[in-house]
Parts: sequence; structure tokens; C-alpha cells
Amino acid sequence: MRKNLSSLPLLTLILVVVTACVRATAVPPPATPTGDSPSQEQATATGFTLTSPGLLDPQGARESRLPAEYTCDGSRSTLELEWSGAPSGVQSYAIIMHHIPGPNEVKWYWIVYNISPGITSLPKNMTGIGTLGTNSVNDRQEYAPPCSKGPGDKVYIYTVYALSAQPQFSVPAQQVTRAVLLDAIKNITLASAELRVVYARP
Repeated sequence: MRKNLSSLPLLTLILVVVTACVRATAVPPPATPTGDSPSQEQATATGFTLTSPGLLDPQGARESRLPAEYTCDGSRSTLELEWSGAPSGVQSYAIIMHHIPGPNEVKWYWIVYNISPGITSLPKNMTGIGTLGTNSVNDRQEYAPPCSKGPGDKVYIYTVYALSAQPQFSVPAQQVTRAVLLDAIKNITLASAELRVVYARP
């Protein structure tokens, strides 16, 4: 009996050593890969969409070709826009319409910011909503309809930005260009959505 009791500490020591070895050599479970699935913020952003009733043909089908009435060849109207699926925490929206004619070149035709978070659409020939920035055609605070001189299809991009605050500027509204606005919202953009349209002048 005494012999068994005296050997007990040694057995305990052996068990501790064996247990430690097993834990040290055990293969840990594989880590969850990062980047394989979107984050909650990214997943929310993917549900943010921008559409336009003005792009429906007479049969009600959606198309991507911009009608002439929204260009310099027509009545020069602003396009109707609707957006949905914005993430929570939106305090304002901003919209830019731009075109990339070539490498390192950007033209913009319409800038609207300080759009109330309760607004999720802009009517045709929009007025009295938000604050207008300048365009690159005549540097005025107004919509400048596309009026490309070159032949063939041109792509114009409407982008709506969901913002966590109203953008702040160090320049007056008359100097808020596309670059100025993008710089002001780079740290407050929750999500953005694009609508691409195509137009070819007659």
C-alpha cells in the first residue's frame, strides 16, 4: 500500500508531461479565411442600387441607352433617378454624373450633394433638392447635358453616394468640383452605387 502511494507523484508527473506533449502537437483548427466572404459592411453595400424610370422603353423594358431628351440634342433634362438598399446610418446623399473620354481625363456634368437622407429619388428636371456643384463644361452650378463631339457610343456614369455626414468644404459652393466633392466624402462614404448609360450623337 505504501509502495503504491509513494509512486503516485511520479504517475501524476508523467500524465502532466504526456498531456502537455499532446496539446503541443495537436493541429489547430484551420483559421477562417479572410476575404472569402464579404464583410457585413460590404454585404450591405452590394444591396445599394441606382436605377432610373427614364430608361424604360415604351414596352416597359429597361435599357441602358440614354434618351436624347437628357442630352444637348434634346430638351436637356436631368434624368430621373431612384436608389434603394442604402446601409444604416445615412445622413445625406451625393450624386455625380461623369464621363471618361480617355486616359487621365474625366468630364463631369452634374453634381448634387447635401441631399436629405429621407430622399431616395430625384425627379426629372430636378430643382430645389440638395446643393449643386459645378460642371466641367461651363464651370457653372447646373446640369450640363452630354454633348460629345466625337462619333460612336459614349458611356456616362451616374453615381450615388450614401454618406454618414454632410460633406464639409474649405471652398464656396461655386468651386465644388468632382474632385473637391470626392475628397470631402472619402472618409464618410458608407456605400455607393452606379448606373451606366450609353449615348451616341446623331
